[in-house]
Amino acid sequence: MMKYLLLLFAVATIHTNAQIPLTFNKRFVESENKWVALRGKTDSIYMFGFIYLDASAGLSVREEGTFKITSNNTYVPTKPSNAIYTARLQDNQIKVAWIPAEKLIELQVTDPPDWLKIYKTDTTSAAYLFRWGFTYNGGNEIEKALYYFDRVKKIDPHYPGLEFEYIYAYNASKQYGKAIAMIENVLKTQPNNGNLYKELVFAQANSNQLSKAEETYKQGIAHCGNDTKAEMSFNIAYTYYVQKNKDKFIYWADESKQWMVPKDPRINGLAQLKAVLDK
Repeated sequence: MMKYLLLLFAVATIHTNAQIPLTFNKRFVESENKWVALRGKTDSIYMFGFIYLDASAGLSVREEGTFKITSNNTYVPTKPSNAIYTARLQDNQIKVAWIPAEKLIELQVTDPPDWLKIYKTDTTSAAYLFRWGFTYNGGNEIEKALYYFDRVKKIDPHYPGLEFEYIYAYNASKQYGKAIAMIENVLKTQPNNGNLYKELVFAQANSNQLSKAEETYKQGIAHCGNDTKAEMSFNIAYTYYVQKNKDKFIYWADESKQWMVPKDPRINGLAQLKAVLDK
């Protein structure tokens, strides 16, 4: 019995040592000032780098190279000396793993890296704070985005692009009343801004102000490109679908399709919605 228990303990120990303590569940926007691992072309090799915010380029990663994990859970760097390069990140479905702090010594890096100092000399300016808000907005981290935009507003309430980012954040967080009020105010000075009409239609449609959304669409199409026209009319059509108003849905679906390119996936989506209403 004792031999059997010892054997189980030995197997469990080997299994524990062989485990890879990397969980690929973090988005880029969550990983600022973190050493991260990315899956490589093979299961045994991982890329790694440091994610930071560049005030001019946005969220970026400086890749240091690659590493492998041995059977005893040691991280062994395999990078060449000239492998370092920087790339701008677009928040998407790719997930990274945060590298455990105790493993950074094995990878021969410091936390934070010395080079980060040059990017931390200006962390309180409107430009730096706006870049962070913009980054969080793009990553759908709306509360964090609004926190930074509020700080920008205290420094410079007329900072270029600030109002539109507020509008985007309000719509993304379903604060449609705030979005509508701000858009209507901005349109007084920017009546030809097609993006404002797009956001206004979205807010009105999603707050069941469909008559107003239709009127906004008619006012705005002269200032919008085809894709924006398609998006505005699609949003109106979809809201009518939710309300099961088949006639209105068909009208606005046809309106939307005329602005779409032939292979636009939304065309098939509209057909599927119509099929549901036909049942």
